[in-house]
Amino acid sequence: MYPSTSATGSSTENHDETSSSSSSSSGSTPNESISSSTPATSPGTSPNTPPFGDGDSEITPSPLAHRVLLLLDIQVAMLSPPPIGVPASLQVKEKLAIILEHARAANPPPLIIHVRNSGDVGDADEPFAPGWQLIFPPLPGELTIDKRKNNAFAGTRLGSVIPTDAEIVVAGFQTDYSIRATCSTALERGNEVLLIRGAHATYDRIEVLHGGGITPAWRIESEIEAELEEAGVHLLDMKDLPGIFMDR
Repeated sequence: MYPSTSATGSSTENHDETSSSSSSSSGSTPNESISSSTPATSPGTSPNTPPFGDGDSEITPSPLAHRVLLLLDIQVAMLSPPPIGVPASLQVKEKLAIILEHARAANPPPLIIHVRNSGDVGDADEPFAPGWQLIFPPLPGELTIDKRKNNAFAGTRLGSVIPTDAEIVVAGFQTDYSIRATCSTALERGNEVLLIRGAHATYDRIEVLHGGGITPAWRIESEIEAELEEAGVHLLDMKDLPGIFMDR
């Protein structure tokens, strides 16, 4: 993976892929896993954290799932105090916890999918490194999918577990990489996509080609929100909870 041009910390996301990446592969790859919670673990991992590359779960998500909460890269590295984590790590973590609480309390709950980025050797999110671990351990019935690209549909089974007519609520990291690429691909598939303001974030950016100035993370987040809204993503606010997960 390639390091970001970040002013306050190094990104753990992949920057070699655009938002127009293909949606999904038809099968599992060595770099991808789908697991239900509490599978067997590898040495040094939490019992609540599914191991990398453990293959498909025997639990098959219902093809009738009409609403999905897609949690992108909500991992220890991203939510560590700056400069390792994003500048707004504390505030975003609190909002993500609230969103997940509302989703789990909904009746019926959405299909909850935790997508975990797996970096290269030496990266903060290298598999089984402390920064790779998920912040919110999946509960029974929730899925974990490992990815290596910004687009969570690329090279994974995500496209096979989310119907093309499902509504996808997206939150997580990074706004200008995984959030942008995954939302764009979901729109291309025909999914209705909802992005929650304040529940996604990125790093400040050093503008190498423009005299070394810094573009703050909040401005990048706002720019990507405007770009995605123009493309068809619905922007929602935290005040819209818990209605986001209710039948409408």
